[in-house]
Amino acid sequence: MQKEQSAAPLYEAVLKYVSDGVVPFHVPGHKQGRGLPEMASLSGQQLLGMDVNGMKDLDFIGNPSGVIREAQMLMARAFHARRAYFLVNGTTSGVQAMIMAACEPGSEIIIPRNAHKSTFGGIILSGAMPVYVQPQCDRRLGIATGVSLSDMEMVIKAHPHARAVLVINPSYYGIAADLKAIVNLAHSYDMAVLVDEAHGAHLYFHPGFPVTAMEAGADMSAASMHKTSGSLTQSSVLLYRSKMIAVERVKHVLDLTYTSSASYLLMASLDLARKQMALQGRKLLSQTLQLARGARDSINRIAELYAFGPEMLGKPGCYGFDETKLGIHVAALGISGYQVEDTLRKRFNIQVEMSDLHNILAIVTIGDNELQVRQLVEALTQLASEAKHKNSPFYFEIPPPPEMIVSPRDAFYSPTKSVSLQAADGEIAAEMLMAYPPGIPVVLPGERITANMIDYIELLKQQGCALQGTADPKVNCIRILGSQ
Repeated sequence: MQKEQSAAPLYEAVLKYVSDGVVPFHVPGHKQGRGLPEMASLSGQQLLGMDVNGMKDLDFIGNPSGVIREAQMLMARAFHARRAYFLVNGTTSGVQAMIMAACEPGSEIIIPRNAHKSTFGGIILSGAMPVYVQPQCDRRLGIATGVSLSDMEMVIKAHPHARAVLVINPSYYGIAADLKAIVNLAHSYDMAVLVDEAHGAHLYFHPGFPVTAMEAGADMSAASMHKTSGSLTQSSVLLYRSKMIAVERVKHVLDLTYTSSASYLLMASLDLARKQMALQGRKLLSQTLQLARGARDSINRIAELYAFGPEMLGKPGCYGFDETKLGIHVAALGISGYQVEDTLRKRFNIQVEMSDLHNILAIVTIGDNELQVRQLVEALTQLASEAKHKNSPFYFEIPPPPEMIVSPRDAFYSPTKSVSLQAADGEIAAEMLMAYPPGIPVVLPGERITANMIDYIELLKQQGCALQGTADPKVNCIRILGSQ
């Protein structure tokens, strides 16, 4: 296994193309960087020389039979899957491919309401009908945790003919549900299990993490190699080991949605990142866990802050926890997580992964070191010492999930009109609105907008949250169902 995983066939083929000095009368038009000299001076001629397109010795992504096929086979074995498919449009494309492969128009799919926007895009594309299972919520932290097994069982029994179940493993904040039990339950009802592992690609390479989708027996998983396992941004992998979904169906869906000009830079980085994780992942992740644990211990010695971790285990919806997700509760500072994120960037030149009303999230990966962790801890220590409202925690309760009136697909194709946000109370949303990151929608097409939801959106705007999904970038207006 180790010897086999030391190869990187696609990466090596691209390097050979560069070293051969091929004269390119093919796309891309920058021709090894000569047509984009400013970028070449920044990134280097060799890197842009690797930005090539499909050809016989580099294989073709649409129907790989050479080095791409070999690289995908090595990826599958590294992840204990039957098949692996390189993705160059992020895990978003993988999640949507899974849903389209498992579902048909009108078929039901059970999903957590705190799923990423890509899930709802997949529902619109497939025509499937979402059935929501509500995740548990930690009221102190103000975050969703995971879906409990009992809640999943209740929804499955109420919808026994659903085609599939989608599970998040782990959440943005590192919380994992009892995935293996959910897989066994869903399979007993002949439902396929699809897993969004956007934040779980590294879980496969160290025993100190929650169970993975492939270990749990899930049918398919989409994992962001770029987030936690070293490949370039936008590169992910789709994993398959299903007995319920035909491999030909998966291939057919990918043929419909996949670009015919996949980036060889992204795919080569997938090949190389897989090699590194397969050979060195356990060592690298041991070091990463040590850094994250040290940071968590140091932050928890700051009275006004709480870096939550494995003590969450056993709480509703929390069966596993990824310690490299450094979630920090900042409400006792008297300011929002958005304000803390903004201050860390402007004053200390530190950029965290995301923030919400009550927390910030720093992700510790194989690329971090002790100096960087120390800079974060020192900055947080200084912020806490300067806080003026330590006894008046900033708090606002997230509104309950909205009611779905029509399917997301029907709403997407219905006549719509734009109204002011304040005038939208009681109307049916025609567009998605979310805080990004993490990309979890506040409202979806087809759901009823409520006064509580409008108040929540206004608060997010006041706090400087990055809102996305609406035609109006300032979210002063929102599109609803209805004719102009």
